[in-house]
Amino acid sequence: MHQLFPVLISILTFSSLDTPTMKIASTTPNLPGVYLLAQKLNCNNAQTQMEINECARLSYQRTDKKLNQIYQQLLPKLQGSRQQKLIAAQQTWIKFRDSSCQFEASRYEGGSIAPTIYLACLEKITKQRTQQLQEYLKPDS
Repeated sequence: MHQLFPVLISILTFSSLDTPTMKIASTTPNLPGVYLLAQKLNCNNAQTQMEINECARLSYQRTDKKLNQIYQQLLPKLQGSRQQKLIAAQQTWIKFRDSSCQFEASRYEGGSIAPTIYLACLEKITKQRTQQLQEYLKPDS
């Protein structure tokens, strides 16, 4: 019992340290796994697959946060039907992104690298979408 207590405290502490991100229509995908790291995470020198997976998650979250910031800047600049069309397009894009990345990671299903493949795909596609949305912020769009 005494050995279990520090683990439970670690889990509670780690879950309370999760940084919030803005979500588009609450459709941010469920990210794989809860990670317990005994040492400070160094993503420049990740040593285990668990650390690599966690670094991929953190990197994707930063990318997703940037996308949501651009989206939140763009949305109020659009009028009526254009705003509704962007919302619909974004919701459809999220479904595409998630399905596409699930497919990409399915090649490694059950393997410890699958979360890294999935998260790297999410990050890549999210960066592309962020660039698209940034183009719409330009005055000529």
